[in-house]
Amino acid sequence: MDQVRGIGRDREMRPVRVLLADDHTLFRQGLAGVLASYEGMEVVGEVPNDAAALELARELEPDVVVMQVQVPLERAKEALRELQELPRPPKVVIVTMFEDPRYVRELMGFGANAYLLKSSSAEHLIAAMRAAVFDPDGEHVVVEMPRSMLEIRGGEGGVLSAREMEVILLAARGLSNRQISRSLHLSEATVKRHLANIYPKMGVSSRGEAARKALAENWITIEDVTE
Repeated sequence: MDQVRGIGRDREMRPVRVLLADDHTLFRQGLAGVLASYEGMEVVGEVPNDAAALELARELEPDVVVMQVQVPLERAKEALRELQELPRPPKVVIVTMFEDPRYVRELMGFGANAYLLKSSSAEHLIAAMRAAVFDPDGEHVVVEMPRSMLEIRGGEGGVLSAREMEVILLAARGLSNRQISRSLHLSEATVKRHLANIYPKMGVSSRGEAARKALAENWITIEDVTE
């Protein structure tokens, strides 16, 4: 029993090796600097996207990947799935701006160990990473989630669903309702209904205004629109 306890102590004394994946260079570099100031944290790599994260995770075998999420969610789900299939799969902590509980449910179902907003404190992020690494049999960790996030809100100022964010992204790319419906395997009527729900939530009155606001708020990026 003492030997088993000793192994547990050794695990908790070694540095947590962290790989950062975020396309916002200033945020990524700032987070690396913050983590470097905490004892027991070692940033082993920084990459701008999930594809590069998968390649480097395979090479470096980090304990934790701190990964941003953008729409469409399918890309994040695929990255999570592939990370779980590595010979030594890392824990994954999602750090995002998206405050929709549906994102949490979907991504936790694909292997994420924690989900935090980018407004969370460094202490919460480190607590989430430590819990994921040193308590692997524990429940999924969700940190810094205000009660309002756990409610499905409507009306002006409401939270956009994952599907609505996908519609906005495709609209920002210039796709017509018919093209969006084909891309998402929806009827045109459903696409129109999504747009009708999106406008009052965002406080806009057109596709163009919705796309511009989504870009201004960093819900989507120029890279997302032009890829």
